[in-house]
Amino acid sequence: MNAKVIDGKLIAEQTRHSVAESVQTFREQTGIVPHLAAVLVGDDPASQVYVRNKEKACEKAGMVSTLHRLPVSTTQQELLELVQRLNTDRAVHGILVQLPLPKQIDATAVLDAVHPIKDVDAFHPENVGLMLQGRPRFLPCTPAGVMKMLEVSGTATAGQHAVIIGRSDIVGKPMAALLLQKGADATVTVCHSRTKNIAAICREADIIVAAVGIPEFVRGEMIRPGAVVIDVGINRVGDRLVGDVHYAEASAIASAITPVPGGVGPMTIAMLLQNTLKAARLQAGQA
Repeated sequence: MNAKVIDGKLIAEQTRHSVAESVQTFREQTGIVPHLAAVLVGDDPASQVYVRNKEKACEKAGMVSTLHRLPVSTTQQELLELVQRLNTDRAVHGILVQLPLPKQIDATAVLDAVHPIKDVDAFHPENVGLMLQGRPRFLPCTPAGVMKMLEVSGTATAGQHAVIIGRSDIVGKPMAALLLQKGADATVTVCHSRTKNIAAICREADIIVAAVGIPEFVRGEMIRPGAVVIDVGINRVGDRLVGDVHYAEASAIASAITPVPGGVGPMTIAMLLQNTLKAARLQAGQA
């Protein structure tokens, strides 16, 4: 079996085009330009690339993007003061604090300080709670991107067994919540470092979402023939970028698979743009 490739770059481009059209309409109606403020502390190379890509995507969508660069020595109080200034700046509609943060800063305290209506990453407890109740203000970007890819690729989720590998607050937990919601209606198993017999559990899955952060962790023998495999991971191994799934082995067994790069990554940025537009609409009094 040669798996169908779920092209995240193409789906993301379609999503960004739709967002750009909606931004244009919003600007014509209100005179407001959606504005995303990104905060980057330190000089982590991967974070710098990611933030740069977000800036370019905002510009193409007709949005304003500003980057606040802070030195690695920044204190937690200094960062909290910047977040508070952005919270009260009516020209800023979305705030993104790029992770990871330096070790002297409590990331949870900083993310909790972002006003929920400007929390376009959907990390604030209020937004997480709304999502869990099935009435989200914003959807977390990467899990929302995965759901979009499943939808566009024609992958049914209702009644299907979805196995998620990884239980992070950014991907694993919200991914489980979205797949469980009415409308998605999947049966969900979450595997993690303490799970026994992960390979056996994965072989029972109709859909596997790998978000464990271990290069090529999911091997061909862990996949049931015909399953759909979504690879959220991105890892540098030597001069190669690889996912959490062994692509060659998995693509020979799965019915559909996302590549790395070019899979989930572009979708994360596309959904961030969507959230920023929604934030601007909410702050302008549009539901």
